Amino acid sequence: MYIIMAFFETTLDLFLAFIIFIKIIFAISTVGHIIFTFIPDSILGKKYDSKLVYWKERTEFIFIASMAILLIYHFKPGNNKPINRETSILFFIFGWIILITANWELFFTESNWYKKLVSALK
Repeated sequence: MYIIMAFFETTLDLFLAFIIFIKIIFAISTVGHIIFTFIPDSILGKKYDSKLVYWKERTEFIFIASMAILLIYHFKPGNNKPINRETSILFFIFGWIILITANWELFFTESNWYKKLVSALK
């Protein structure tokens, strides 16, 4: 952990690098899905398109949740910000709204670990 933190000054810098990394994976999987959509008969398209869609959906969710957490952290009440108090509260509430309305179904009803957990509890 100390090796990773040597490259970043704060934990916020590490979190921002994580967000950028997730966005790069999202962009690559989206472009790959678009390419394989226009080449539907290719062997690679049939093999990898479903995996690209899987990672596109998950990285999109992780990116949205991460940005919501960043809004909540940055605009929490009590922090000194260069914007007025009302705007700060609106961004803070907006972060919570995005986090609450995110597509949580991706990680719970469709994930393998959730299905195994539900079947073990029955």
